[in-house]
Amino acid sequence: MLTRAGTIALRALVELARSPGVSLSVHELARRQGLPQPMLEQVVLRLRRAGLVEARRGRQGGYRLAGQADALPLQQVLQAVGGLRRAGVSPEPPAGADPVASAGLQVEQQLQRRLERLVLHELQRLTLAELLYDQRSWEASLEPDGGLMLG
Repeated sequence: MLTRAGTIALRALVELARSPGVSLSVHELARRQGLPQPMLEQVVLRLRRAGLVEARRGRQGGYRLAGQADALPLQQVLQAVGGLRRAGVSPEPPAGADPVASAGLQVEQQLQRRLERLVLHELQRLTLAELLYDQRSWEASLEPDGGLMLG
């Protein structure tokens, strides 16, 4: 359901959220997250236009979050970069199709619409800070002692 731009935006913003107030270059963001730099540059420009990141010029320049990670809903990020792909809707049944098959297609379409609404609702609720917490928990679980972060 996420586009490539959406996943790149989320990974870049998680990296910026790790170091609040610190500016990171696109090159550094790409290196840290293993992202393709040309596409990351395009995504970061969209995030800047949307007011989600700030740009700083000069030797210590780069990008940083424009606000707090806990106040940034993931839906806002994904909207800024075209990060959500809509689910495909099944075509209408042909004229004269079996009524049971037609009803089945209608139920499938309704389910797809419901799932999309649920996903959008959850993306409004989830923040960048929660995504960062999830990443840190995963990283802690990879440590030799199998550490786990509890919130």
